[in-house]
Amino acid sequence: MERQIGDEHEGARVTAKESIQLTQERETLLITLYGKAEESRLSDSLLQDHHAVGVIERLDYDFPKLRVTRDGMISVAIRSKTLDDWTRDFLVRHPDATILHLGCGLDSRILRVDPSEEVAWFEVDFPEVIALRQRIFAEREGCRVIGASILDSDWLDAAPRDRPTLVVAEGVLPYLPAAAVPELFRQITEYFEQGEIAFDAYSRLGVKTLNFLPSIQATGARLRWGLGDSRSLESQVPRLSLVAEESGLDPRQMTRISWPMRTLANLTQLAPPLRRFGRLLRYRFG
Repeated sequence: MERQIGDEHEGARVTAKESIQLTQERETLLITLYGKAEESRLSDSLLQDHHAVGVIERLDYDFPKLRVTRDGMISVAIRSKTLDDWTRDFLVRHPDATILHLGCGLDSRILRVDPSEEVAWFEVDFPEVIALRQRIFAEREGCRVIGASILDSDWLDAAPRDRPTLVVAEGVLPYLPAAAVPELFRQITEYFEQGEIAFDAYSRLGVKTLNFLPSIQATGARLRWGLGDSRSLESQVPRLSLVAEESGLDPRQMTRISWPMRTLANLTQLAPPLRRFGRLLRYRFG
């Protein structure tokens, strides 16, 4: 039997490593995957995502070329843990919810959150990414995978529109064209009756700066969408209402990062424009 992540079958056989044929924005999913896996190998890991470690071991890819630093690993783990916690919180309030995981890549959020079978969970990404995901992850009751660009709104028809819906997007939206993100949110909020949208965003300065990161440059990808004042999105998408805004700089994790990064993190809190460099946002609609 072929072993897949999430498959605990006794005596499962590990197959040959999967080759990677992803470029540019699609290839960036490996940055976050690698960061989560390597942070989870640390003795003081926050995320403890052993599933990500298993995925890394299944792939034939030169991960060191991405040059993900320890600070980068911890930053990715903090971001992912916050989005996981927001997802868990939503499911506590809405046990029969729909979860849309946009740009899911090879992320194991569904395994970390472990929702009940009553939850309608959808993993959405490009067809070639979904095809790779299906070769690595075991099928799960209540989870449906959709191979499509998230900008192609036809995939929305697959999801029930009358359930409370949480849309989660991690490391995805900044790569979209600037005008595409508000339009995507308008389509989502018009289709579903009620719900929330949770994602990471960066200021325009943040977007310009991140484009110089070695890991981003190694893939040839480019970040495009930047968001200044978080309230400005409410005027662009009238049904949205800001619920939470977090810097992603968990004070409990600051001792784990290098002193230069701690210093930079403290400096970004001195003025609103700097605080908007990177943050996690949650909006409600309906």
